[in-house]
Amino acid sequence: MVSFRERLTAPWWFWTVIFFWAMTLAIAYGSAIATPVGIIVGTAAFTLASLGVARVATLVTVSAAGLNVGHAHLPLDAIGKVEVLDASAARRRRGTGADSRAFVLLRGWVPTAVAVAVVDPRDPTPYWYVSSRSPEQLAAALGVTRHGTSDAHSVTDMTGSGSAPSAPSAVSAEEGT
Repeated sequence: MVSFRERLTAPWWFWTVIFFWAMTLAIAYGSAIATPVGIIVGTAAFTLASLGVARVATLVTVSAAGLNVGHAHLPLDAIGKVEVLDASAARRRRGTGADSRAFVLLRGWVPTAVAVAVVDPRDPTPYWYVSSRSPEQLAAALGVTRHGTSDAHSVTDMTGSGSAPSAPSAVSAEEGT
């Protein structure tokens, strides 16, 4: 059973940038060589860029098996404390407060995130940084899946010691843009 699901896709404005970039190429090549060449180049550029943007869309899920971020998996028994990061805390965590050993799923167009401590002594990764448009819901789902009840917002220490926080109910969120 999946208790949280979020697809991190590019926002609408990103598609607009791609469209205008492809149109610029189409006009440039159409003017320099021939209109049909411009149309072909513009269409090809938009198609390739769209495939690239679609490829970076990542699915974040929480289930009884653990946390899945794209193809990466963190089992439940390795999940420690969960920290909800607002925009400024997320900026600090991925900047000067970052640990180079951390697993990072960063989407620049998503300002908030969660940091999940890894408590597996065999894993050198201190925490997972995961961009999320719904960090409170993701933290709550991790807490419910891991332990059952507690307050997901009370934990801010990422040392990996202690048990993970929980929240009272499972949450499901599907994000489209």
